[in-house]
Order: sequence, then structure tokens, then C-alpha cells
Amino acid sequence: MELDRDICSAKGCQADAVWDLQWNNPKIHTPERRKSWLACDEHRQSLSDFLGARGFLKDVVPHRPAG
Repeated sequence: MELDRDICSAKGCQADAVWDLQWNNPKIHTPERRKSWLACDEHRQSLSDFLGARGFLKDVVPHRPAG
């Protein structure tokens, strides 16, 4: 059995998360609310582009696993 680990949010990707893409949807979230998608190095740009095109992306920071 595999230990719990943080993986990339890209569909089908099982790589370890390296980045935390912090976002919100201004139509439904308060301005200070942040949701997170995790990304590996390979998917950081495509996930950022997806959120950015919708005006949702607020910040990209290194992922710090809990614990």
C-alpha cells in the first residue's frame, strides 16, 4: 500500500506536487478566499494558464506538504 502523498491536480497525473496554485472564482468566492490546485513541474504552466485565462489565478507558491 502506498503512503499518502500530495499529487498533481492535472487529470491522470500521479507525479508529486511541487507547486500550489492558489485561486478563487470571484463570482462565488469572497476576495480573500483561496482554493488550491497542486501541480508538478510539468503541469505548472498548463494549469496556471487554465486558471489565468478565467481570471481565477491569484498566486503560485512552492508546495509545502502538511505534517
